[in-house]
Amino acid sequence: ERERGITILSKNTAVTYKDTKINIIDTPGHADFGGEVERVLNMVDGVLLLVDAIEGPMPQTRFVLKKALALDKKVVLVVNKIDREGARPDWVVDTTFDLFCSLGATDEQCEFPVIYASGFQGIAGAEPDDMADNLEPLFDMVINEVPKPVVDQTAPLQMLITNLDYDEFKGRIALGRVNAGTIKTAQQIKIGVPGEPARSGKVNEVFIYNNFKRTDVDSVGAGDICAIAGLPDVGIGETIMADGAEPLPTIEVEEPTVRMTFNVNTSPFAGREGKFVTSRNIKERLDRELERNLALRVEPGDTADTFVVCGRGALHITILIENMRREGYEFCIGPPQVITKTDPDSGATLEPFEEAVVEVGEEYNGAVVELLSNRKGEMLDLMTNDKGTTTIKYKVPTRGLLGVRNAILTATRGTAVLNTIFDGYYPYAGDITMRDNGSLVAFETGQVTSYALFSAQERGVMFVKPGVDVYEGQVVGIHQRQGDLKVNVAKRKAATNVRSNKDATVVLNEPKLLSLDDCVEYIANDELVEVTPESVRILKNAKMDKKAQKQAAMKK
Repeated sequence: ERERGITILSKNTAVTYKDTKINIIDTPGHADFGGEVERVLNMVDGVLLLVDAIEGPMPQTRFVLKKALALDKKVVLVVNKIDREGARPDWVVDTTFDLFCSLGATDEQCEFPVIYASGFQGIAGAEPDDMADNLEPLFDMVINEVPKPVVDQTAPLQMLITNLDYDEFKGRIALGRVNAGTIKTAQQIKIGVPGEPARSGKVNEVFIYNNFKRTDVDSVGAGDICAIAGLPDVGIGETIMADGAEPLPTIEVEEPTVRMTFNVNTSPFAGREGKFVTSRNIKERLDRELERNLALRVEPGDTADTFVVCGRGALHITILIENMRREGYEFCIGPPQVITKTDPDSGATLEPFEEAVVEVGEEYNGAVVELLSNRKGEMLDLMTNDKGTTTIKYKVPTRGLLGVRNAILTATRGTAVLNTIFDGYYPYAGDITMRDNGSLVAFETGQVTSYALFSAQERGVMFVKPGVDVYEGQVVGIHQRQGDLKVNVAKRKAATNVRSNKDATVVLNEPKLLSLDDCVEYIANDELVEVTPESVRILKNAKMDKKAQKQAAMKK
């Protein structure tokens, strides 16, 4: 989270203000992690909608607000970063009001209270020019505007599990909000979901959250959030209840839109760097992830060592890949592909579309418009403000957005900001050209030499530098033309007895170093990304090469 500067997992704590306990939950704003938002909204009575005082509502704001309004949660608008130069709070409030209206909010919901704040300075106030020295106005607003929980302390226990944690000593810890009754230490309970028989269990310990710490307590009443230990088989969406209580409805999350294949590593360097390399290791880890990542789906692949992982977007799945890599897993992944549907009425193929919003300097408008139009995008809006920044809004197939982030950054010299949000399923848009250039593929296994790179770099942009081990079939660069080209980057200079100082004068271009996200965006359908704890490499898919050879033989 710190590396990427985004919230990925929801987190909760509690503070006491003027004898009132306030449970606070931080949720991700990015639509790829919408599963976290959907389950957390079941636990709260109101939401603080955080909006930047300059940028106003972002595409992700639309996603989280839509979920909160659908559940009829009280919304308090917090205009943050009010101390920034160029802040325009009135415009931000008006734009947010327009967003409420476009989402079909009721008249009551549109009359939202507004508070202005600066998280950096720790100040808040009811007006932009009348700020207190602390955040007390914000907490007063929460107490006055967010309704108290409507609960029955005397009813039989009901508690919906919305998150799971793990402790080496206590085992699985289940987290949720007590909807009715009271939960106590050493209490005998039932666990179940609607329409299925319940099973028995016993609560060993009960914790509450207070000032970022977990504190042991004897009992927790309805309306509060708590964590419990002692139930090794409890899952998210299940209800913990007393005899005589009915299970609560399970948590519904939206369907995934993108899938990627996970394979056992079959490259020549397989097993060199990873600790967990077998299909059993990968399957166990994916099963463990399914317990707490509600928006994820895992299906068996074509072979026993292949798994199809479906998620909300490429970012959703690459976060999982990055976590597995750091835990010592080694495997290969295929390119991201969209999950299509069939229209039940017409039988036509439907594919996911996203709304893309690009903020860029006026001089790069043409480059961005050309890029998104080539990827079957449909322009919805184009506005330029008085500072020369243009906001371009497009409706683009999710397929067209795979790999577009790097292309836009290159075209705008790193100045563009791209935000996307899932829009819905629409008719298939047709073929999209994803990549104009082919790949430079290593011709043989060996160590990269300066001598070989000097001639190879004339063919395109290299990914490797001298001294790195490569293998036959590994992608070592981007070809400057279409189609792949095999290059020998491990060729050594012939040793002769003629003196030469030529090596000293070799000037090599700086290689392009790709991160995991860059690799996933770059690869074509016949390529894989090899992921290990120490390296991320791209290789040609040997299975697809064999098919191509058979097809060529049949044509002859």
